[in-house]
Amino acid sequence: MEAIQENPTAVKGDWKQRLDHIVETMREMSGQTDPQQMVAAYVARMRKLLPSDRTVTLSRRDVPRPQYLITRSNLWKEPVNPWKEKHKLPRLSGGLLGELLYGDEPRLIDDLKVAADDPAAEYFAGQRSLIALPLYDQGKALNMVILMREKAHSFEREELPTLVWMSNLFGRATTNLVLKQELQEAYDEVDRELKAVEEIQRSLLPATLPKIPTMDLAAHYQTSHRAGGDYYDFFPLADGKWGILIADVSGHGTAAAVVMAITHSLAHTQPGPPTPPCRMLCYLNEQLCKRYTGQTGSFVTAFYGIYDPATRTLSYSSAGHNPPRLKHCDDGTMSSLDGAGQVPLGIFPGVSYEEATQGLRPGDQIILYTDGITEAQNERGEQFGTERLDQVLEACRPGAKALIDAVLESVAEFTAGKSADDDRTILVAKIS
Repeated sequence: MEAIQENPTAVKGDWKQRLDHIVETMREMSGQTDPQQMVAAYVARMRKLLPSDRTVTLSRRDVPRPQYLITRSNLWKEPVNPWKEKHKLPRLSGGLLGELLYGDEPRLIDDLKVAADDPAAEYFAGQRSLIALPLYDQGKALNMVILMREKAHSFEREELPTLVWMSNLFGRATTNLVLKQELQEAYDEVDRELKAVEEIQRSLLPATLPKIPTMDLAAHYQTSHRAGGDYYDFFPLADGKWGILIADVSGHGTAAAVVMAITHSLAHTQPGPPTPPCRMLCYLNEQLCKRYTGQTGSFVTAFYGIYDPATRTLSYSSAGHNPPRLKHCDDGTMSSLDGAGQVPLGIFPGVSYEEATQGLRPGDQIILYTDGITEAQNERGEQFGTERLDQVLEACRPGAKALIDAVLESVAEFTAGKSADDDRTILVAKIS
């Protein structure tokens, strides 16, 4: 204590030593990620530049005038985190500390005298000089640092401008770190919620692909965010037939995932069997328009086909969806299933969806996909497109798994591993 009183202006001295100390302080501060730890480290270092016998920090943020909070004091045996434990902070009203804080100005008191009934008298006990450093936010001193010494006239007025400057720069740095931490916590909470949505959404997809006679299947599902709007499903029907549905909700993320879940629910709860294909799409369209998408601007593209293993025929309807690509491996011809296209679901009620039938032969391979595949972009902004998809189809591979692996490899090579901007879903069928 005597050393402090004999040399109260420790900020003076060799400029090189002071500079080295400040540089080391800034290095340490730049690596801090927790505001409470950063303040503690800063205070410890500043005591070497500006020793004091008593330190008190105040805040009137979110507190009605003339009240204020004591946020820190070197009298406390255990520190309190003012951001996490605000309920533990002493709340006072008026007195000298209130006068200083609400005064909105720096103050230096050479001969400190405090009334015995001052609400903060215990914090002033034994102190004779005081310097008040306001920390401004939105033009007001919402926080303040109070430094005191036991000896009167121990602070120099020439130091005050620099101290106000340094304190406010550090105050802004602390505020930014607090905001960063709060933002990260909010982001983590949102991410946890999106992860829960993602898990629910994936539970709506088929857990395993069905075993369909004369048809080998493979599927790939990838969202651009935690949750997405792509959807595919299978429906066992009478006489060994199977319904195959692929759909894509407009937009991305949680909003699309909600509409996807609604579409799933509607597809599984429509009255009667989901046949013929046009009946399924008409029902989905009416329900979406009536209850869900009419006022939101959302819509759903969908392709629904019914495969008959006995005859190897696929009857289908489409609601604005990308026509599946079909490769006849016996004669090498390429075509698309575009014989029954109509507007997407959820835009206009009363739409009558058309129906078409496609005969299939052993060796045929079909790719059902969402536009996240063909619209995948490379670093130059070029799209993958249907031509590149057809190039993958040109090679007649032995099974659906080999074909889907080839498509994914081609997309990854084209985009150079670039993150997906849209949900990507592929459903591949190989006729056996």
